[in-house]
Amino acid sequence: MPLAPKDYVHSAEALERAYTKPEAERYTRWLATQHYENFHVVTFLLPKRLHQDFYNVYSFCRWADDLGDEIGDPAESLRLLAWWRKELQAMYAGELRHPVFVALEGTARKHDLPIELFSDLISAFEQDQTTTRYRNWDQLFAYCQCSANPVGRLVLRLCGYAGAERDHLSDKTCTALQLANFWQDVTVDFEKDRVYLPLEILARHGYTIDELAARKYNPAFQAVMRDAVDVARKLFLEGLPLIKTVDRRLAFDLELFSRGGMLVLDKIERQDYNVLSHRPTISKFERIQLLLGAVAQACR
Repeated sequence: MPLAPKDYVHSAEALERAYTKPEAERYTRWLATQHYENFHVVTFLLPKRLHQDFYNVYSFCRWADDLGDEIGDPAESLRLLAWWRKELQAMYAGELRHPVFVALEGTARKHDLPIELFSDLISAFEQDQTTTRYRNWDQLFAYCQCSANPVGRLVLRLCGYAGAERDHLSDKTCTALQLANFWQDVTVDFEKDRVYLPLEILARHGYTIDELAARKYNPAFQAVMRDAVDVARKLFLEGLPLIKTVDRRLAFDLELFSRGGMLVLDKIERQDYNVLSHRPTISKFERIQLLLGAVAQACR
């Protein structure tokens, strides 16, 4: 039975084992299809020839994410993320040990994926171990530049697209998706002592961290969330032109994810920005509506 990252790192047998490329690709396919419900949609909509490449890239991201969030000890997470970075550097130097990198090496070479995109993701998960507050929007956007934006740029390159303008538009969409997730999960993140709402907007509206800890919903918190939602929605709208610059299959995915993110923002707004007592989610019926809306848009 394959092992999830947090179990794998505690298995001497798994760490010492040598993997063939077919074995490694089976592992990344298992990791991608067993642990992330939305990934099935992405791989279904994209050309089959890219499925394995997406499994490989996803598995790198999943490993970095789990090393950062599933270990339960920030010091140990930092040690493991440093090890993961060394494994990444070894892959680009032609030394393949871990199954994710045995599988990923061919993908990175075939699509000319820069090491910096992977390295930035590791940096974001390292930052999560040491930074739990963001003073202003600039600091939060700098975090998103490493935590979210590399994923969009990797997807573009896997699909054969590169260039500064597409990267810029992709960054808008990915940062917006990251922010929508943050605003959806304000209470979930606070349980990990993480506050992604910039402290400057809390101060501007007179809302405190102590009130957040007490889950106090009041007009000040409502004003904070209104500002936060407006910033995310603006970024979604600024990123939408990317859809018209790519082929229909990828445009379909971009449309679907953007619609989903904006629906989360709409649901936050409809519940008067009270994410402290109720986490907004997208139902199965709403997912179907999003899918049909994306299909209609793609057929125009």
